[in-house]
Amino acid sequence: DSSLYIFCVSFFLKIKIGGIIMKTIKAFICSIALFAMFAGTAAQAKTEIQWWHAFGGRLGELLDAQVNKFNASQDKYTVVHTRKGNYSETLNAGIAAFRAKQHPNLLMVFEVGTASLMAAKGAYVPMYQLMKDTKVSFKPNNYIGPVKGYYTTTDGKMLSLPYNASTPVLWINKDLMKKAGLDPEMDLSTWKQVGNALDAAKAKGIDCGLTTAWHSWIHLENFSAYHDLPFASKSNGFAGLDTELSFNSPVHIKHIQTLGKWSQEGKFKYLGRRNESGKNFRAGECMFFTESSAGYAGIKKEAKFEFGIRHLPYYGATAAPQNTIIGGASLWALSGKSAEENKGTAAFLAFLSGTGIQAQWHQDTGYLPSTIAASKQTKKEGFYKKNPGTDLAGIQMMRNKVTENSKGLRLGSFDQIRTIIDEEMEGVYNGSKTAQVALDSAVKRGNVLLRRFERANK
Repeated sequence: DSSLYIFCVSFFLKIKIGGIIMKTIKAFICSIALFAMFAGTAAQAKTEIQWWHAFGGRLGELLDAQVNKFNASQDKYTVVHTRKGNYSETLNAGIAAFRAKQHPNLLMVFEVGTASLMAAKGAYVPMYQLMKDTKVSFKPNNYIGPVKGYYTTTDGKMLSLPYNASTPVLWINKDLMKKAGLDPEMDLSTWKQVGNALDAAKAKGIDCGLTTAWHSWIHLENFSAYHDLPFASKSNGFAGLDTELSFNSPVHIKHIQTLGKWSQEGKFKYLGRRNESGKNFRAGECMFFTESSAGYAGIKKEAKFEFGIRHLPYYGATAAPQNTIIGGASLWALSGKSAEENKGTAAFLAFLSGTGIQAQWHQDTGYLPSTIAASKQTKKEGFYKKNPGTDLAGIQMMRNKVTENSKGLRLGSFDQIRTIIDEEMEGVYNGSKTAQVALDSAVKRGNVLLRRFERANK
C-alpha cells in the first residue's frame, strides 16, 4: 500500500512539474487504487464489538445471520461473535476474562446465572443505564411481562436484554404413536395419560417411550411453577438471598418417583443431563420428548417423521395448571469499555430488539417472541396457522397471572445446584435411591451453597 501511495504521489508531482498532460488511463488507475486504499483504512476504523455466546448448530447459524445483517446495516460498528461452549462454559469464560481484563462487550448468560451477575457489582452496565447513557431508544414495556420480569429489578429496571427465552413443552413423534396403536391427536395433558401411552409403546416394542432434556429445569423448576408450588422460599429467591430450597414436597416426590419407576420399567430413557437426548428424538428413536420450545429449530430441520407440540403435562389431581417459566439466556453489557464501544453495544441491542428481528427469531427457532409487537406480527403473518403448535409455548407461559411460585427463580450458585440435582436424580433413574431420599439430599446440599452465596454477597 505504501509503495502504491508513493508511486501515485510521485506520478502526479511529475505531471505538475513537467507540465505533462496526464494520460487518462494511468490517472484513473491511480485514483481507483488510492480510493480503495483509503476506503480500506476507513473500514478498518469501525469499532469492534465482541460478543461471547453459547450457540452452535442450527441456532449458531441463525445467530450468525443476525450479526451479518446488523454489520451490513451500518458502517460504524462490527460485531464479532465467538462461541465459548455450553451455557456454563460461556459464563465461566466470561468471569475469567473479566478478572483478566480481557472480557467481551457482550456476554450471553443463561437464566440461572442471573443472580450471580446481579451480585457482581461493577462487572456490568445495566441495560437501562447503557441505553440512557448512549441515548439509544429503548422501551422496556414493549417486552412480554414474564420475559421482562426475569431480568428486571423489583423497581422495574431492566438489567440485561432477553435474547432467547423459551419454555418447556412436550414434543411427540406421531409416527411412533401410530406404531404403538395410539391416536396422535389423543389427549396428553396429564401425566397419567402420558403413562398410559407409554404402556402402549412398551407393548409394541418401542425402546424409547419418553426421554427428556434439562431435568431440573423441566421436571422440578417448571414442574413447581406449573403446579403453583414453591421451588424455594422468599418468592423463589426474588425477595432475598436468605432463601431455602423446597422442591421436596409430596407432589415433587411423586413425580420424580414416577420417572424413576418408568426408567426401571424401560418406558423412560435417561440420555444425559443437558439436551443430549435431542439427537435421539430428532433421529426418530423416542415417542415423547420433554424439551425447550426452542427445540423447534433442530427438530424442524432434521426430523424425518411427523412431529407435534403439546402442552407440558400436569397431575390431574392438582388444580388446573398455572403457567410455566422461561429458560434461555439474556445479553449482559460488561463494564470497562470505551464510550464508543458502549454506543455500538447499545445499537446492536436495539437492533436485536426490533420487531422484524424478534419475529423472525421466534419463527425460526421456537424461542418465545420477547416483544409484544413480534408476537402480533407473527400471528398476523399466519405463521401459527401454517405451523400448528408453535403458539402453545407462549399460551402455556401466559395462561394465568403469575404467582410468587410461578414468576421464575433467582437463586445464587444455581448452576452448581442444578448439578447437585442432576446427580441425585440419576440415583432415582438407576434405582439406587428413592425420590424422597434424593430430593431431600438435593435440598440439603443446595442450601449449603445458598448460605455460602448469601455470606459472600451481604
